[in-house]
Amino acid sequence: MASRIRVGIVGGTGYTGVELLRLLSSHPDVDVTAITSRAEKGMRVDALFPNLRGHVDLAFSAPEEAGLERCDAVFFATPHGVAMEAAPTLLAAGVRVLDLSADFRLKDASQWETWYRHSHVSPALLGEAVYGLPERRRDRIRDARLVAVPGCYPTAIQLGFLPLLEAGVVAPDSLVASAASGVSGAGRQASVDNLLTECADSLKAYAVPGHRHLPEIEQELSDMVHGPVNLCFVPHLAPMIRGIHATLFARLMRSDIDLQSLFELRYAEEPAVDVMPAGSHPQTRSVRGANLCRLAVHRPQGRDTVVVLSAIDNLVKGAAGQAVQSFNIMFGFNETAGLANMALLP
Repeated sequence: MASRIRVGIVGGTGYTGVELLRLLSSHPDVDVTAITSRAEKGMRVDALFPNLRGHVDLAFSAPEEAGLERCDAVFFATPHGVAMEAAPTLLAAGVRVLDLSADFRLKDASQWETWYRHSHVSPALLGEAVYGLPERRRDRIRDARLVAVPGCYPTAIQLGFLPLLEAGVVAPDSLVASAASGVSGAGRQASVDNLLTECADSLKAYAVPGHRHLPEIEQELSDMVHGPVNLCFVPHLAPMIRGIHATLFARLMRSDIDLQSLFELRYAEEPAVDVMPAGSHPQTRSVRGANLCRLAVHRPQGRDTVVVLSAIDNLVKGAAGQAVQSFNIMFGFNETAGLANMALLP
């Protein structure tokens, strides 16, 4: 068992940054020693995020002044393109890195550059980075120096399709994902589209021609079947702050499969996945604030289409909580350390 771990957070003023602070400040084996923000340098963290008052006694510092190289682990809660610049120096100093952006999720640098419209400056690390979905990569995460924390849509979608694809009971060229995310998924930056008056009482699809999470999802689904998949993915913006609800469709190739048992057996030992009873319909509010994916599997009218319902909190199991879960695995802690809080209702 590891001793107390010194942790730094780069990019502490966004929603995932403050969520990391919320979770890590209650972790029994962690000391958060640095949190960075160029724009808010010198400001106390609890002045910007009063929910952390009495729990976090830090001020924001510039990254180059934060002493990140003295940390045992550094989390990047930054826009795409930041972690790839800083990770090589930290890794050389023996720091283990968990990146919540997409910088290291794709294995193909040219594909990353196509979707993110940015040159990748650390392509040599793409092969080393471990994709941090514990339900699939636990053994590799344990020894990783660099973890690419999955995106929020990819997490909800992969966990829903995983038992079906691993068991080979659905056609991999028949996959459809219709998923809706709360507004916090767009980040904390100012945007007219994210104003309450623009989002409230409305639901809209977006990025139908191609969302940049699509190659990440297809990469990982393809790895599950050791071959190509075809996924139609349509994201939506929902009038809520937190949460993702994904409705997943696939064509069954076997009629004799007990889908409920398949899901229950696959996730029986997974602390962050809850397979609900047959006939259930998970809600996003049932996972708010919790590092948990709730799943339900259906076969409407007994036909050859299987429908999976997947609900997560996009800021927790879809981002910060999943990062802490991987961190716990890396440092030999109980996987649920700092993550045991139940969801908030109402």
